[in-house]
Parts: sequence; structure tokens; C-alpha cells
Amino acid sequence: MHILNESGAVSARTSVGTRRYIAQRFVQTIIVWFMIITLNFIIFRVMPGDPRQALLGEGIPPELRQAIVERFGLDKSLIEQYFIYLVNLFQGDMGYSFSHFGEPVWKTIFDFRFANTFILMGASMAAAIIIGIVVGVIAAARRDTLIDTGSTVTFLVAYAMPVFWIGLLMLMFFGFQLGIIPLAGTITRGYVHVNFLDYWRDYLWHMTGPWIVLTLSFIGGFYLIMRDSVLDVFTQDYILAARAKGLKERTILFGHAMRNAMLPMVSVVAVNLPYLISGAMITEFVFSWSGLGLLTYHSVLSVDYPVLQGIFLFLASITVFANFLADVLYLYLDPRIRY
Repeated sequence: MHILNESGAVSARTSVGTRRYIAQRFVQTIIVWFMIITLNFIIFRVMPGDPRQALLGEGIPPELRQAIVERFGLDKSLIEQYFIYLVNLFQGDMGYSFSHFGEPVWKTIFDFRFANTFILMGASMAAAIIIGIVVGVIAAARRDTLIDTGSTVTFLVAYAMPVFWIGLLMLMFFGFQLGIIPLAGTITRGYVHVNFLDYWRDYLWHMTGPWIVLTLSFIGGFYLIMRDSVLDVFTQDYILAARAKGLKERTILFGHAMRNAMLPMVSVVAVNLPYLISGAMITEFVFSWSGLGLLTYHSVLSVDYPVLQGIFLFLASITVFANFLADVLYLYLDPRIRY
């Protein structure tokens, strides 16, 4: 009875500690998020360039110029603009684009561009994670063999090569010379009259080039982390105990080593989650893929501060809360943290 009571007390303390841990992480996340909101406002006010010039252009009558400046609040002090920015933000209003004919920022970001980036980056990261994990486990199990050396060199080279260079080579050989991949970006669903299957066939065909380039650029990091994690797990006592029991090598590798080596991958995947949203600016530019990366590039050129603010705030929010979820997930994946 005494042992049961003591066990219950330990369980209760662990539960309280878990809730306290989650609450502390959540409060820290909110504080960091609010700091990001403030920095997101300040940075775009100290950047070089005049957004009014991009918004108004040349030859606009003074009366209309003044009306537009007042409409966007550009005539107010920074403090007034900051409080207006906070109030509008918490009401879901991120402002209006300077370069997209006064279109709301949320529509500019979350229109077809968001879907294009999410599909492209999601497919690339999923392929890179799966290949990196599987090959990393196999390479660690066959350390110092030809498989280990060959895969390490291959993925390191792919990781080190600039993505724009790989993209240009693909366009030159597989696009211009062989005609295997298209030279331009995807079409927009709402602007063409094609049936559903033909549209998605064309969509995936246009995605082939940037998907291959981004998969090659991501896969090296996932492979190296998984390989090193498995090698570290191989030094643990429970692996030796599993071998002493006579378990098959495949069971030890994938049932014990791989499962425990996945813990560092949780943090790595969480850190890479913003790529699902941000897109790859250079890759999207090279392949004319109309996503958020290409939108960011054009917004910088046109000094479209509201769109840039919206994109960066969205990315920063995803990063902060993805790390919070990774901390919570780690808490339940690794019992040592709960104790």
C-alpha cells in the first residue's frame, strides 16, 4: 500500500510538472511572438526606400496624393502607426498591398500563391525526410562501407551546391535540350478553362523541376542528422541487450535504433516547418513558380511593405509556434524530460 501511495504521489508530481512545463513554454512563446510583432513593424519603417513613391507613382494630382497617403495612414507618427497596426492586426486586418491595386494583404498572400508554395515545399520536404531517414539508417548500420561513404559524399555534394545553379542546369539540359521538364511556371486554375485532371497533370508536370531541386537541397541535412543519431544510439546499453537476446538485426535497426534516433528529427522538422510557407525564393524565381517566395522577391523590388510585413509575420509566427509544438511533443516522446 505504501508503495502504491508513493507511486501515485510521484505520478501526481510528474503531471503537475508537465503542466507547469507546458505553461512556461506557452508564456515564453507568446512573449517572443509579441516581440516579433513589434520588430516586424520597426524593421520596415527603418528600411531604405519610400513606400509612398511605389504606391503613388508619378503624375498624380496633389489632392489625390494626399488622400491616398491619409488612407494608408502614412502621414501619422510612428507611434500612432504602431497602435493602428496592432489594433488592425488583432482584428485580422493586415492592410492593403501597394503593388497589387490595393488588394488586401491576406488575399495577396493566401490566394493561389500560398497553395503553390505549400504543395511544392510539402512534397519536397516529405520526400527529403523519408529518403534521408531511410538512407541515414542504412548508412549508419553499414558504417565505413561503400554504401555509407557513397551516400554521405553524394548528399553532402547535393547539400553544398547552390540551388539556383542546380536549377539552371536542369533547365538547360532537361528543359532546353531534352524537353523533359517545362521552362515556365504553373498555370493558375481560375484563369484557364481546363478540366480537373488535365489541370493537375499539367500542374505536377510543371512542379517536377523545382521539386527535384528542393528535394536535393533538403535531403543532405536530414540524412546527416539521422545517420549521426543512429550511430549514437548504437552505443547505448539497450542495443547491446537486444543483440544479446538474439533479436534480428533488422528488428534492432528499425525497431529500436531508428525509433530512438527519431527524437532529434522532431526538432529538425519543426525548425524546417517555415519552409512549407516561405517557399524558396531563388528556386521559385528560376522556375517561375508563382508562390510566396516569388511574391517576396517582387514585393522587395516594389517596396510593398504591407505584403512583406504580412509574409514575415506569418513565417515568424509559424516558426515560434512550431518550436512550441516540438517542445510539447518532445515531452511525450521522451519520458526523461517528464522526470
